[in-house]
Order: sequence, then C-alpha cells, then structure tokens
Amino acid sequence: MPITPLRLSEEAAHNELAARLAALPAELELTREFPPEVAAETARAIAHPVLPDADRTDLEFVTIDPPGATDLDQAFTIRRDGDGWRVYYAIADLPVFVTPGGAIDAEAHRRGQTIYAADGRIPLHPVEISEGAASLLPGQERSAYVWEHVLDATGETASTSVARARIRSRRQLDYAGAQADLDAGHGPDLEVLRALREVGEARMALESARGGASLPTPEITVALDDARYRLDRRELLPIESWNAHLSLMTGMAAARLMLDGGTGILRTMPPADPEAVARFRHQTRALGRPWPVEQRYGDYLRGLDGTNPAHLAILHAAASLFRGAGYTVFVDGQTPAETMQAAVGAPYTHVTAPLRRLVDRFGLAICAAHTAGEPVPAWVLGALPDLPKEMARSSNVANRLDRITLESVEAALMVPRIGEVFDAVVLSAGGRSGSEGPDGKRQDGGTVQLLDPAVEGLCDGHLDPGTDVRVRLVEADIQKATVRFEVVA
Repeated sequence: MPITPLRLSEEAAHNELAARLAALPAELELTREFPPEVAAETARAIAHPVLPDADRTDLEFVTIDPPGATDLDQAFTIRRDGDGWRVYYAIADLPVFVTPGGAIDAEAHRRGQTIYAADGRIPLHPVEISEGAASLLPGQERSAYVWEHVLDATGETASTSVARARIRSRRQLDYAGAQADLDAGHGPDLEVLRALREVGEARMALESARGGASLPTPEITVALDDARYRLDRRELLPIESWNAHLSLMTGMAAARLMLDGGTGILRTMPPADPEAVARFRHQTRALGRPWPVEQRYGDYLRGLDGTNPAHLAILHAAASLFRGAGYTVFVDGQTPAETMQAAVGAPYTHVTAPLRRLVDRFGLAICAAHTAGEPVPAWVLGALPDLPKEMARSSNVANRLDRITLESVEAALMVPRIGEVFDAVVLSAGGRSGSEGPDGKRQDGGTVQLLDPAVEGLCDGHLDPGTDVRVRLVEADIQKATVRFEVVA
C-alpha cells in the first residue's frame, strides 16, 4: 500500500522555507563579513584615493539601474556624431582602491563575484568600496575607465578607446522611470534616452545580422511579502535591452583591443551542437510555436513572450543549446585557439562590472594599456593564469545557490497542492529524473513545465519531449528542493 505523502500547511511550508533559505549561504561556505585585515585596508584605501589627472567631468553622465541599486558599475552619455553616434561609457575604477597582492585583492580572488541570495547579496568587495567610494553615485567625483565608442549610421563601431579619467554622474535613473519618461516624451534626460533607444535598436539589428542571440528570459525574483516568499516573473522593459547592448558593445570592443594587442582574457563559448539544434526545432513545433527554417535564431527568440508558459518552456530549452562557456587567456602575441562567444556571435569579454565580478578589473587594465600603447601591468599578467578557474569556481557556487533557491521556493509553493492534477509540457526525458518502482527498477521519467503555475519539476512515467501531458503532484520537499509529479494516464 503506498504511503500517503506528508502535506504541510501553507504557513508551515513558508516557515520551513525561510529557515532553508537562511541556511543556504552557510552551507555553500559563503560569508558576508570580511576579515579584519580587509576592513583595515579598506579604511586606508578610501581615506586617500589617488584620482587620475585626466578630467571628463564635463560629460553629462547618467546611470540606469534597478531601483535602489547602490553598486553602480556603469554610467553613460551619448551624442549624435554626424550620421552616427559617439558613446561615452564609464566603468568604475577598482585599481584605485585594490592593491595587488593586498588583503582586499586576496579576498576578491577567493570570492570571485558578488553572489545574490534570497535575503540579500554577498558582495565581492567591502560595501564601503562597492556601494560607496568606487560606485558611480550621482554628484560624486569618481575615477573611472572612460570608453569612447564612435559609431557609424548603422551602429557599427568605427573606433574605440579607453582611458582612466575623473567623471561625475549627473543623475541616477531606474529602468521603469526612464522608460516612462521616454514613452511620455518628457524628463530632464529625454535627449540621452532617445539616443540610447537609437543606439540600442541599431545594435540589436547588428546582433541579428551576425547571428547573435540575447535570451529575453523574464527576470525571476524571490520576493518576501507579509513574511511569505513568492516567485515574481517580470518581463524586461525595452530600455533594459538597449542598456544591455551598451555593455555588450563594450565587451566586444574590449575583445578586439585584446586580440589586436596580443594579450587578454576572452569570454568564449562553442557553437551549439547540430543535434541539439534539431532537437530544439522539434520542441518548438510541439509547443505550438515552430521555429521557421528561414528565421535567424536570435530573431525567433526575441519574438517569444516570456510570460506565456509554453514560450517559457521554449526559452528554457533554448538556453540548453549553448553550453561550455569559459575564459580563454592569451599573452605575448599568442593566437588563442578559441575566440568566439557563440551566443554573442563575435569575440567578447567581461569588462563592464568590476564591482561585482573579479575578472573585469583585469580586463579593464589590459584594454587601457593596449589603448595607450603601454605594456600590460605585471600584476595583471601574474593573475591571468588563475582567473579562469577562479571565475568557474564562483560561478558554480552562484548557479548552485540560484538553482536551490528557485527549486526550494517552488517546492514551498506546491506543498499545499500535493495530489492535484495539472496541465504540463514535457521539457526532457531521462537524465536525473525517474524513480525506483516497487520492484527496485528505475522507472521512466523526465522533466515537465507546468502551464499554471509556471513550475518545473521531475516527473515519473513515459514522457516524450515537447508533448502536452496531465500530471499529478506526488511530492514537494523543501529541504531537498524537489518537486515531483507522475503522469496521469
């Protein structure tokens, strides 16, 4: 006789979830606190920062970030330049505050990147630096790496350069407010926002032409409301995509500077496997939104609606096409074996988020040296060989935290609904799914995506990828971060 699954009340599920999420950072050996020697070095660094002589405080920089953000890596301003544009893109200058080989540097190498947990971020650098002295906060004179991109009428980069200079951001914008001002046609930053739209749309067209693809996956956040966790899925605003393309453009320009200069660290990714592409085309047909043979991959993805559960399943499958992202180091004029980032459709590297990602600090210093025709600093060359594995280690931890958090919240949401039947789409068959039957043999199984609510989980029974099924919820375990279904005959 089968055992009746344990079914917690909704309140109990949320209480258990809160405890589970609070314990996750410690389980993954993540700490918000910094060692005393880091705090002491931070106090000395922010007391007397040495700013560069070059002065670009004349430029009308603004920042645009989520509401309430204080770790501001980037600021921009855009001017019309004949038929094209001149884009100034300022990136926070970390070397002003981080002594190579010092306590802050060593701790940053250990952490790798800022990691975002359900109850707040675990920063890469002390907040006195990342949210204070180095952050491009409005009205404050800051040191920055200032990129100057000259674009032609199509948005293609005609020339690019980067150098350290003093800047002052004029205003801090948020996405929703900036989009509203642009749509309404008013506001103090209307001219630069219109230019951002023009450049963003031009760069999106270039991405389409070169076969690149930016996945328009909805942002998923774990929110806390009246002591209850929930999942919020938010469609990205157009202005977020345009702003993202400024960062993408800078990463591509940085990769070109590195390749031309003979020393650098690229963010690379191999092309999708042909069999995976064929399988993805089958799934798009089964999910009711076939990918036309004549349509570019990126154009197809940009036409999907991330709030539609079937389209969400397609986006999930699309993400699996591109695997194997990593970092490729080359020095002394070497030609790296791999230079392309397949999803971008061009050579690319990370240089636009140094407050939150370790590798960017070194990439910026490399690009500034190449622009100036100077040797790459010794402290950069000494760190390059270890950066790929340091970034891989921190990314694995960040991805694991994200996955367990999301799956734990989904389990908590589904605990009160054990025994209910749902409509679902089959994402995959086999893999880590399936369970042991009464005879001890492994049963068929796979992964399914519910249509409402949009929860993903393991499922027992015979499954064909891309097909519609009816499934019953048989398990929702917060501690194991597991949701399991069975196919209803």
